[in-house]
Amino acid sequence: MDDEPTTQPAPTAPPVPGTPTALTVLTTADAEGKARELAYGAIRARLAACAQITGPVTSVYRWEDEIETAQEWQVLLKTTAARYAALEAWLTEAHDYDTPEIIATPVVRGSAAYLEWVERETTD
Repeated sequence: MDDEPTTQPAPTAPPVPGTPTALTVLTTADAEGKARELAYGAIRARLAACAQITGPVTSVYRWEDEIETAQEWQVLLKTTAARYAALEAWLTEAHDYDTPEIIATPVVRGSAAYLEWVERETTD
């Protein structure tokens, strides 16, 4: 018999009460029409409940060792933690940037009715 301990995967625990289940996810596009396509596509696929588009904004960043400046439109999507992986995969596929900005921020507090609506709207 082998005396080495075996490593078993930890069981998945239920969500801890108070743990954020809603997320806001930020991405950008270089044209308003592209931002609208990302917003509508995510809503249509039930990957997000809502999307807000703001812009233009000025982005300054380093790309391929050069400092660049570009006008962009921000898309802020409301989703759930359970739908995040699917939303990220969809945005990565739908986006025309080589490395799109996709940043998720947990919603720490919010109206219960709104958060329930986000949950309902992102359920298949």
